[in-house]
Order: sequence, then C-alpha cells, then structure tokens
Amino acid sequence: MDYETKILPRVGGYGRYNRIVVAFSWFPNFAAVLNLFSDVFYTQIPDSYHCKPDPQLLPSTFLLSNLSTQEYLHLAIPWVNGTGLSHCELFKYPPNTSDFTKDLPRETVACTLGWEYSQVAGLQSNFVTEWNLVCSHYWKIPLQRICFMTGWILGYIFLGTLCDWLGRRRGFLLSISLSSLLGVAVCLSNSAVVFLLLRLSQGAMLAGVFVSSYIARLELCDPPHRLMVVMVSSFFGVLAELLLPGFAALCRDWPILQAVATLPLLLLLSYWCCESVFPESPRWLLATHQIPQVKRSLQEFSTRNGVCLRDEIYPGETLLSEIDSAYGEDCQPRYCSVLELRRTRVIWKNCLILSFTLFIGTGIQYCFTRNLHSFSTNFYFSYFLRVITGALACIFICLSVNHFGRRGMLLLSAILTGLSSLLLLALTQYLHGGLVLVLSVVGLLFSQALAMLSVFFASEVMPTVVRGGCLGLVLAAGCIGMAASSLMELQNNGGHFLHHVIFASFAVLSVLSIMLLPESKRKHLPDSLKEGECQRRPPLFMSRPDRDNLPLLCTRPPSSEYNPDNYSRLVSATRRMLTKDNLPYKMTEPIHSPLLSNSQTEGQENETLRETISPLS
Repeated sequence: MDYETKILPRVGGYGRYNRIVVAFSWFPNFAAVLNLFSDVFYTQIPDSYHCKPDPQLLPSTFLLSNLSTQEYLHLAIPWVNGTGLSHCELFKYPPNTSDFTKDLPRETVACTLGWEYSQVAGLQSNFVTEWNLVCSHYWKIPLQRICFMTGWILGYIFLGTLCDWLGRRRGFLLSISLSSLLGVAVCLSNSAVVFLLLRLSQGAMLAGVFVSSYIARLELCDPPHRLMVVMVSSFFGVLAELLLPGFAALCRDWPILQAVATLPLLLLLSYWCCESVFPESPRWLLATHQIPQVKRSLQEFSTRNGVCLRDEIYPGETLLSEIDSAYGEDCQPRYCSVLELRRTRVIWKNCLILSFTLFIGTGIQYCFTRNLHSFSTNFYFSYFLRVITGALACIFICLSVNHFGRRGMLLLSAILTGLSSLLLLALTQYLHGGLVLVLSVVGLLFSQALAMLSVFFASEVMPTVVRGGCLGLVLAAGCIGMAASSLMELQNNGGHFLHHVIFASFAVLSVLSIMLLPESKRKHLPDSLKEGECQRRPPLFMSRPDRDNLPLLCTRPPSSEYNPDNYSRLVSATRRMLTKDNLPYKMTEPIHSPLLSNSQTEGQENETLRETISPLS
C-alpha cells in the first residue's frame, strides 16, 4: 500500500499530533550540535603562550629584583620576530657568570617547568592547557579532532543501520542513553588518552542521536512540509552554535562546559517515559511488514489527530482491514541493510553521488575559513562569520528549493562553491583584500548550503527500509571531509595548497555527477528497494514534460507487442457500436437455432433459398 496517498491522509495527514512529535524531534538536533561544536573550544590553542622561566638556567649571580617582569621575560626567553616570545624555548646561561651583558654567550633549551597561557577563547582552561599539548605534543590536538570525527563516522554507519533493524525510536533511545553516560564520563577525565577515547565513543553515540531524529521527523511529514521541517531543525543547530560562546564564557573551565553540553542529553532521557513525544515511525513499520505494530501506531496517530479508525459494519472498507488484506495477518517482518545495495543500481548511484557532494561541501570549508584568518586573528571573527553564513544558507534553501527543485539548487550551490574556490586559488595574490573576503564568504555560504542540501536530498531519495543505513553512509562521508582539515593541521598545514586544489577539482567534477540525480520535489518518499530503483533523473532539456527517463537508456516496447488493455478496449467499443439502435442498417436475427448442428443449418438455409426463388420463376 502506498503510504503517502492511501494511509497518511486517512490518519489525519500532517495533523496536530504529527506537528507536536516533529517539534520534539528538533531538540535532539540542538543537543547533538552543541556537543559537536564544543570540541572547537576544547581544542582551541591560546593566542599567546610561552615557557615558564626557569631560575636554574640563569646565572647564579643574576639579581631578579633589579628587573621588571617584561625585562626578565626577554632575558629568559628568546624573542622571535613576528610572533613575540618563543613558545617552546628558554635561554640557558653559563652557571658561573658574574659579568652579565647582552653579548654573553648563551644557548637555547626546551621548556623545563611548563608553560604560561593567555586566556583561551571564552575558557580559562581546556584540553590543550590542561595537559600542555603544545610544542612537541601539538600533534595530539588534531589527533583528538580526528578521533572525535572517527567516532561520528562509525556511529553514522553502524547506528544508522541499527535504525533500520530496531526502528527509529529504539535506535534513538539507545544512542541518547549511551551519549549521556559518556558525556558525564568525559567531565571526569584525568588524562589526555582517557579524554580522547571517551570523546571518540561519545561522538559515535551522538551520531546515532542525530541520524535517528532526522529520519523520524522526515517520515512523519507529507511532501509539502518536508523541507521546512528539516530546515527548522537546522536553525536549532545554528542556535546551539550561537549560544555556545556564551556558555563557554560563563563556564570558564572545560569540565563545566562539558557538563552544560551534556545537560540537554540528560533531559532527552525523558523520551523513555513519554513514548507519545517520540513514537515509532509508522512508515518504517509498514515498510518492514510489522502489521500488528503498524495498526496500533496508526490507531494512535488517528486518535490524536481526531480521526477514527475503528472497524465498522463493513470491515473490508476500513483502513486497518485493507492493510490486513494487502499484507495478510501472518505476514513476517522483513528487514534490510545497506548490504542490499550491492544488488541495486540507481540507489547505489544516488548514495555515491550525494556522499561525494557532502564530502566536498564539508571538506572545502577549511579552504575558505583559512582565508579569514588573514583579515583577523580573533577567534570569534571566523567563528561567528561561519555561523552567520550557515544561517544564511538555511534561509537560501528555504526560499529556493521548493520553488526550483532539489537538484537545481544543489547544482547551483556546487557551481558557486567551485567557482569561488577556483578564483581564490588562482587570483588571491592579484585581488584586493576585500574581494578575497567576499569570495571566501560566498564560498563558505554555498558550501554549507551544498552540505545541508545533500543530506536532505539523500534522506528523500533513499528507501525507507534502508534509509538509516544509506543516510549514515552519506553523513559519514561528510565527517571524512571535516576530518580532512585536521589532517592538514597534523602536518603543520604543509599540504594546504594541495588540499585546496583537490577540493576545487572535486567541486567542478560534482557539477557533472549531480545531473545524474533524480528530482524529489513534491514526490513521495520511496519505501521499498523496488521504488527506490524506479527513480530516474529528469531530462536535461524538458522538451517532453511527461518524460522522466534516461534518454539513451529508455526501453520502448516493440510495435508488435500485445497489449491486453488496448485489445479489451477495442472489443468493448466494437460491441457498443454494433448494438446501437440508430445504425443505418438493421442486423437480422438468425433464422435458425444456435443449438442446431452444421448440417441441419445448411439444409435449412437451402430450403429458405428455394422458397424465395420459386415466386420469381
């Protein structure tokens, strides 16, 4: 049974109860984004830091009372032109020197007593300052980011598939429970290794929270409301990013900020007790042939939407009886996984293309944000500019996608992203600083639009039976793009130019691959693998509005093929024509009984003929 046309309108459509459930599905997005971007504050390196002066490295006859603090630092720490005091070295003087002059021979050594840090963006201490992850230990900072993104990748893949086996509600409750416990454990971390492992595990659980709530809200909507519902959830994520610097400034220390970020996850545990605020998706229940459960779910939705679904005098005419007749009372549940994609062609192609576009949209943002640092080294400048462009990208999608279509706006976002990237790559040294800033902001805006629209597009074209696993694969590709920037930092930004060239080339290539995607605007969500395989891209030039097939791969039936529908219509029309009373001639009734044999019929015809000819003779 088609869920969109035969079931959803008869249980109230996108009614009051559906709207309430969708509204409660927005809060998990806020909690997941809050924990995701808190990692930016945990790993932020202070603007200035230097070694603590070691008195044992100074001459024994050196009098500290005669020097100011600034003079003392200049004599104890080397000065690096352009950056200030050295981050990782100290001066070491000969031990028995009595005559101190500026020309005194001295050597440089590594820090011996630790470091002194300036205030980190909004925090007094974080992951870096807590365990002195600078100088020779700097590589642990990008490694922590890579591990955190690795957790999200694993969570998207495995927990997304788990949502197709256990359901949206049970996958969400499992993820929210474990992510809350791991969030509390992160607050109690006592070493960098423990912090790294716990953040990896929490990232995996947070990915399950995001993907399960994303799918659940999408499957409760009708086609006209899908885009706005998803974009409102994106605005909840933008709100979390805007509030995060304020939370950091109030908390001051990273364990307190972690506790504040974990608090929304703990509040979401109330969904365990209140099943009505996050029910199981009836679309998934029907797609997996869980008939008793889907009947109970539809009764719940219809009752809360003000529609009655009880059996009447003619039970065959009710929706529940139609479901029984269509699937049978003894129908066994059927589950699918992403491994089923190896038998498909269209679904796998769509999944691969949208994974590629999301990978580009998230990975190329590093190329644009890096250009912002040349205009201001202030952390908040690049942070809030990125958040504002994300909000503008949401507004752009809301205003354009429903009007011009998903594929057209995805193509436009890819073109503008690639064009901005190529102009910056080729003409940065020739352009005015203001133009570089404008191109960076435009590229950042449309790369975020490309990323958000790729996720939304993927959720619409993937079948319900494998939507969790397929969307998890697409989102995992996006996390790989986010981790690519940390790989550059792990090499001290040595491969930044190559990184920019690769992603600019990929952006141009994505323009060609997007043309192979179907259009999902105002179309029903596919539920089975067969429906997902039936999706075809529209023609490039809409010369025939009724065509939705590949022009070169369109299979036409041969002209001699028998069509029973056309033949039956021809027979019916001929019979009606021959039985009309206003025909120009009258068909005579047979003069013999239809039960006579052939010989008797021939003899009777000859007798009638002789009787007719005899008067004439």
